[in-house]
Amino acid sequence: MHDLFTLHRGRAPLLINVPHAGTRVTDDIAARFTDKAKALPDTDWHVDTLYDFAASLGASVMIAHYSRYVIDLNRPSDNQDLYPGQETTGLVPVDTFDGDHIYEQDIDPDVAEIMGRVDGFWTPYHSALQAELDRIKDEHGHAVLWDAHSIASTVPRLFEGRLPDFNIGTNGGESCDPTLESAVASAAAAADGYTSIVNGRFKGGHITRHYGDPENGVHAVQLEQSQATYMEEIPPWPYRIDLANKVRPHLQTMIETCLNWRP
Repeated sequence: MHDLFTLHRGRAPLLINVPHAGTRVTDDIAARFTDKAKALPDTDWHVDTLYDFAASLGASVMIAHYSRYVIDLNRPSDNQDLYPGQETTGLVPVDTFDGDHIYEQDIDPDVAEIMGRVDGFWTPYHSALQAELDRIKDEHGHAVLWDAHSIASTVPRLFEGRLPDFNIGTNGGESCDPTLESAVASAAAAADGYTSIVNGRFKGGHITRHYGDPENGVHAVQLEQSQATYMEEIPPWPYRIDLANKVRPHLQTMIETCLNWRP
């Protein structure tokens, strides 16, 4: 097992990537966090557990170990703004989704520290992600990348109102074949009791946009799932097995859609 991530290599043309469920923070970084930041409130809690069925279906699964507060693997290494004109967080976040400071006395990491984190965390993760996609494409002729995320159902600083349960992003249709987008959207829409949207507030972050290259056989889809569908949204953010057992069959249907799809 790599220190930065766990990678299970599957037999199917699908890689499920979980970049934001990690909770590790190095001691030197954690020592500078505010009390609120030490609780890691913006973690994609339990997403690795939510998808623990995927490996048995033949999918490859890659799970990051470190917190997004160390470095956000779903942002470009140059920290380019993915959502111009909208509130968002950066490559090395300095505030939480609620707008609270992450670092004590508001002393944020300088450029040298940020670049050190890029070299130590971001680059090796993305090198491994690219290598696994290359392996899958070489073996099967195409690869589907499913970028698995979750978020609180309401985050007033970032968006108005309550999010749909399933927020599918394909970078406006550019990161995957339209037939794959349509099939996934149909599977989400058929989930009785749940709401869904395609390319709404979340169109896909860096991972979806960068790796999704349908003309060259790599098709990327991001799912930002409302945490209200499977957990309590208050500290300590416990996993709700009763809720998860209701939503997981619909997740599995979406994943099986990707497994069965062919370009």
